[in-house]
Amino acid sequence: MTMAAPVVSERRRTRQLMVGSVGVGSGFPVSVQSMTTTVTADVNATLQQIAELTAAGCDIVRVACPSQDDADALSAIATKSQIPVVADIHFQPKYVFAAIEAGCAAVRVNPGNIKRFDDKVREIAAAARDHGTPIRIGVNAGSLDPRLMAKYGRATPEALAESALWEASLFAEHDFHDLKISVKHNDPVVMVRAYEILAERCDYPLHLGVTEAGPAFQGTIKSAVAFGALLRQGIGDTIRVSLSAPPVEEVKVGHQILQSLNLRPRKLEIVSCPSCGRAQVDVYTLAEQVTAGLEGMEVPLRVAVMGCVVNGPGEAREADLGVASGNGKGQIFVKGQVIKTVPEHQIVETLIEEAMRLADEVSQS
Repeated sequence: MTMAAPVVSERRRTRQLMVGSVGVGSGFPVSVQSMTTTVTADVNATLQQIAELTAAGCDIVRVACPSQDDADALSAIATKSQIPVVADIHFQPKYVFAAIEAGCAAVRVNPGNIKRFDDKVREIAAAARDHGTPIRIGVNAGSLDPRLMAKYGRATPEALAESALWEASLFAEHDFHDLKISVKHNDPVVMVRAYEILAERCDYPLHLGVTEAGPAFQGTIKSAVAFGALLRQGIGDTIRVSLSAPPVEEVKVGHQILQSLNLRPRKLEIVSCPSCGRAQVDVYTLAEQVTAGLEGMEVPLRVAVMGCVVNGPGEAREADLGVASGNGKGQIFVKGQVIKTVPEHQIVETLIEEAMRLADEVSQS
């Protein structure tokens, strides 16, 4: 198989904490998170969605807790989930304590919209310490502390960072440091700068997210741009791709971003040309058919589907498996060597067969 490329940057040094079984901070892999869309009080539906997220590779899952019924369901969900469950708390501080008592792996609080939050920090810190429960301070542009809005006039990077650091300092006053921080904004430029400020001013692990990122296409672009800019600097310890789409899609995009930066081992990777006037085959269709035929493959395999003689042979030779197409036929490359030439209508079938053979070799080695 191909050698792994270098990572984009060394990780920023941070404190470490455990969210259930998942380590967070420098020294641990960047983890992928998502959030359920079910009503948390519907335990079966929530657990079913968590199972789907787990199968997709989600490392940590967050569940909303806006009501007492939701709080009452947390214990069953946290106990039966195969991955750590984080309770997402807004408005009512009593649900913070309920989530800690229920055995959630962590609790996310948004200080900007929890009633008299500053007055509750001592009690929250004591309860979290007693149960070994980390706290995520999650600041959002849409619910920034009114004091900071009054000071800055809007949710600037400085306002977001100052809000999070202020609340972290309150926990530090009570000798509680099992914190991670997020400062989310819908504008990737504002969000990136806010995290850069945090990285300069604290050593807490940081959870990255572009909030209200939008539908799948737009949200994917925003998240990839923002995460890439930060991870390039070694900033970021967990990520959530926020999409107006099924949560499993968030996990898929998150993994792909990390794999693209070599922060996660690469699995199946399809390399295909964008097509142009030189192409002598339908590259779009070939690439789609090969991708569909190899869906779910876990083996780290790079497959090149190329459509012309200019870049095709070089790219196909560099991949684990590839085809350079033209004149109604395709040269099939395996580990840099041409093994056969097949008619165009046999390219997809041949690539899938060879990919399966290579996967079997890896599993048996």
